[in-house]
Amino acid sequence: MYTVAVQRELIARHALVGRDFGPEGRPHSHRYLVEVRLTGEQLDRFGFLVDIDELTTRLEDVLDGFRDRLLNELPEFAGLNPSIEHLSRILCRAFRERLQMAPAAKMTVTIRESDSAWAAYADMD
Repeated sequence: MYTVAVQRELIARHALVGRDFGPEGRPHSHRYLVEVRLTGEQLDRFGFLVDIDELTTRLEDVLDGFRDRLLNELPEFAGLNPSIEHLSRILCRAFRERLQMAPAAKMTVTIRESDSAWAAYADMD
């Protein structure tokens, strides 16, 4: 099994909704560390699971749509609490749409909100 991963920072704002989250219910910023990890058994004709340069470019493309934004205001979060769980799923699906990779490869997006708090979403499509 092969694994390739890249990481980038994302600074974005959100305000948790649905109950009284105290200060987290008011708009505030987070410095997220976003990791995209691909795992699969098949390499392409060049010996890559995915081209790391392409993965990095696509990651930056996707993150640019969220960078320095209030997540609550984005259409992707309509009707959702902008948690890191939802953010990891939304980013994972956005990456998969933009990336040329082996269809059987598994993609996981992990978002670290701090040294001790993180969430991940794995997409098997």
